[in-house]
Amino acid sequence: MAALGVAEAVAAPHPAEGAETAEAVELSRALSRLLPGLEADSKPGRRRALEALRRALEEPGPAADPTAFQGPWARLLLPRLLRCLSDPAEGCRALAVHLLDLGLRRAARPRDALPRLLPALAARLAGPVPARRPPEACEELRLALVQLLGLAVDLCGAALAPHLDDALRALRCSLLDPFAAVRRESCSCAAALAQATPDHFHMQSESLIGPLMQTISHQHWKVRVAAIEATGAVIHFGNGKSVDDVLSHFAQRLFDDVPQVRRAVASVVGGWLLCLRDRYSFFHKLIPLLLSSLNDEVPEVRQLAASLWEDVGLQWQKENEEDLKDKLDFAPPTPPHYPPHERRPVLGCRELVFRNLSKILPALCHDITDWVVGTRVKSAQLLPVLLLHAEDHATQHLEVVLRTLFQACTDEEAAVVQSCTRSAELVGTFVSPEVFLKLILSTLKKTPSASGLLVLASAMRGCPREALQPHLAAIATELAQAHICQASENDLYLERLLLCVQALVSVCHEDCGVASLQLLDVLLTIVALAGATGLRDKSLTCNLQAQETMDSLAMVEGVSSCQDLYRKHIGPLLERVTASHLDWTAHSPELLQFSVIVAQSGPALGEALPHVVPTLRACLQPSQDPQMRLKLFSILSTVLLRATDTINSQGQFPSYLETVTKDILAPNLQWHAGRTAAAIRTAAVSCLWALTSSEVLSAEQIRDVQETLMPQVLTTLEEDSKMTRLISCRIINTFLKTSGGMTDPEKLIRIYPELLKRLDDVSNDVRMAAASTLVTWLQCVKGANAKSYYQSSVQYLYRELLVHLDDPERAIQDAILEVLKEGSGLFPDLLVRETEAVIHKHRSATYCEQLLQHVQAVPATQ
Repeated sequence: MAALGVAEAVAAPHPAEGAETAEAVELSRALSRLLPGLEADSKPGRRRALEALRRALEEPGPAADPTAFQGPWARLLLPRLLRCLSDPAEGCRALAVHLLDLGLRRAARPRDALPRLLPALAARLAGPVPARRPPEACEELRLALVQLLGLAVDLCGAALAPHLDDALRALRCSLLDPFAAVRRESCSCAAALAQATPDHFHMQSESLIGPLMQTISHQHWKVRVAAIEATGAVIHFGNGKSVDDVLSHFAQRLFDDVPQVRRAVASVVGGWLLCLRDRYSFFHKLIPLLLSSLNDEVPEVRQLAASLWEDVGLQWQKENEEDLKDKLDFAPPTPPHYPPHERRPVLGCRELVFRNLSKILPALCHDITDWVVGTRVKSAQLLPVLLLHAEDHATQHLEVVLRTLFQACTDEEAAVVQSCTRSAELVGTFVSPEVFLKLILSTLKKTPSASGLLVLASAMRGCPREALQPHLAAIATELAQAHICQASENDLYLERLLLCVQALVSVCHEDCGVASLQLLDVLLTIVALAGATGLRDKSLTCNLQAQETMDSLAMVEGVSSCQDLYRKHIGPLLERVTASHLDWTAHSPELLQFSVIVAQSGPALGEALPHVVPTLRACLQPSQDPQMRLKLFSILSTVLLRATDTINSQGQFPSYLETVTKDILAPNLQWHAGRTAAAIRTAAVSCLWALTSSEVLSAEQIRDVQETLMPQVLTTLEEDSKMTRLISCRIINTFLKTSGGMTDPEKLIRIYPELLKRLDDVSNDVRMAAASTLVTWLQCVKGANAKSYYQSSVQYLYRELLVHLDDPERAIQDAILEVLKEGSGLFPDLLVRETEAVIHKHRSATYCEQLLQHVQAVPATQ
């Protein structure tokens, strides 16, 4: 029966075709012999029949003539091959798809097959709605079916319009196919379909947007690229309103790790900006996507985006030539202070950004503080691009921009902060400093912050010198205010404050002379507060940079070093710093500033003693904060060790000696209970040692100091601190060497018992120092007029020293022997008698024998 049906089909030509050619009749007869095999019950039989058909079609003959092939193809072959698409055997279905592909390519009128082909393809790819899985289970066959659909689109073009429903139904399913190759082929097919049927496609294009947006994030980058390109074509030839549905997905692809994907986004968005029918309505949404690609890490993507953007600007400029006539005919030259290494965009690009900036900025400012790092980085990179295009038009949006920069500059991501500083520099370049300074300084006055200072520094760095110069004094004065420069000891805050000073110095150069006092004040505060935060790397770096900036300021001031800068301004600096010295504590910024001035001003300090000494006297009273007193004593000791180059550079310090000894050192050497009081006494003793060993004082002045402070120094020999006891011994030694024999006998006799006690000290260093001081004491006794007055004291000293001569430490024995030798000339008979009385008890009789030999060799002092 099947054979009979085929024969009848061959005998009766299709009414629409008229009389067939002899070749067509011959081909029909040949096919009629093979087609019954397609109805066989066995799979091998059907497969053999399909293979025979393939050979018949591929061999040269009547089938090679499209005109002769058209009739048998449409009447005999097509219906049976479409039925074979549902064959249970996968091999048969594959051969059927291959034969359909061959037939479409061979047929003279392939569009005639569409009414039967498209529903069959949709049935195999999509199945009955809403089927979850396509009826065709084989991935390779689904790919072949989509390729067949693509071939139909290529061959038939606009003729597919009546069959769009079936084609779109198939594509909606195949775009979500689990097989990546099927998705890629479906994307290509969708793009071709949109281009082939633009007059009808736009009415149904939105149905593809959902599947495409699910495919745009596929794990294979080639699928993502295909989906992006297909979306571009679907929206270009379809409904432009779908742009809103794809923007967020395209924005996410800007973060793609694969450069080809980002390139595809730039290419598609650029194409929309050039060719989309409703592009004017979407400029404010599409421009940020294309401009974001200007900062891509791959040069190829950047170049493509720049080329497309310039084309967009030129096209818009040509389309709006009448509106831009004046700007084109009388275009001002590029500003002389235009950022270096930046190419100025064409007028059309600048106008596009300026006219859409009010719509772009709100979303951008929101994204720049997003919780996702990548979003913040991209948004921050886009902002300077927009400002570069907007130029001075950014003034009307300045408040929003600055508020965003204040917030974004607190970001932990370095890339965000770097882009924001670039944006702030562009604000300084294109906006009048009178405008941006008013906004920035008012914000800093209310809430000083590290981010605000960074924005200010960056804006000033981008500002032209001639524009910034009139505002230099006002800026420096504001920065020097305590509520800004002393607002925080945080390393980052101080670093940003330093950036402000560096910006002013680097931009204004010699003009900084009008504000050098204020700038030095700010640098002084930075050094002081950075030093107070400890020995962290950031603090040390900030301190070093501040010192370098001082040198730069001195250079633009025309002086050789920062010490000359101090000399120029030390009076006003100290006057301001010491104004509140009665209220200082250990943590007062003014105390830290005062300490830096005293420590770093060098010879200039000698010119400021009228400020320095009264401040020290007031702050070093026992009633003041102990920690503050310790800091000040440390600083005072440091400068006294270099007195000639610091505090006595003008030779005026001795005139303040009485104040230093009576009002500063004496009260702090008094004994008070507690560890803090002991630490202060140690600091005061160290300061006294620095004073007496600095070679600034004459012998007479040292005797005056001795007269005042000897009783207090003797009491410090009993301190718990080894350092205090050691320094006290050295001070007494210095006092005795200076006084010679001029000391009052009563006062001289009071000294040696205290020194004898130190020979029992736990520290060998103290014992050695005490022995050395006893040598000096004995020399003073030698120089006295009435030596007999000291006889009993010296005899007691002999007796005690002989005990210590038996010390287990060899160094101590040698030191005691030297003391006894020094004193042997005073009363040798007494010494011999005392030595012979104990020589038999000594473990080290050798030392006693050496002493006796020395006594016999040295004549007695008259």
